[in-house]
Amino acid sequence: MKFAIALYSPAHAPSSRRALLFAQAVLAARHEIVRLFFYQDGVHSASANVVTAQDELDIPAQWRDFVNTHRLDGVVCIAAALRRGVLNEQEAERYSRPSANLSAPWDLSGLGQLHDAVQAADRLICFGGP
Repeated sequence: MKFAIALYSPAHAPSSRRALLFAQAVLAARHEIVRLFFYQDGVHSASANVVTAQDELDIPAQWRDFVNTHRLDGVVCIAAALRRGVLNEQEAERYSRPSANLSAPWDLSGLGQLHDAVQAADRLICFGGP
């Protein structure tokens, strides 16, 4: 089965960890993840500037490692990211910001990427959100 997974909640929210555990279970069961799409406050999970307390799980680092290890398509909604100050080098330069906090394996792109993922997947699973 092919899954598209959308994460709407910030890195410190329980639903972010549940989304990661679900994604790991999907691959462990030999299913496919078409795309991971980070939207609304979910874009914070892709920020390199999130600092996690020493006694907590570093969910953004776990997401980054998971995407890298499995060579997944990790897409961060560009509109939501810009509103929340999550920028790659190109956008930081475009908007004259002093630094970027988004790098590989993440790609900034629009909602069309979520639509394409839904078309290619058998199931869209969403975590967090309104």
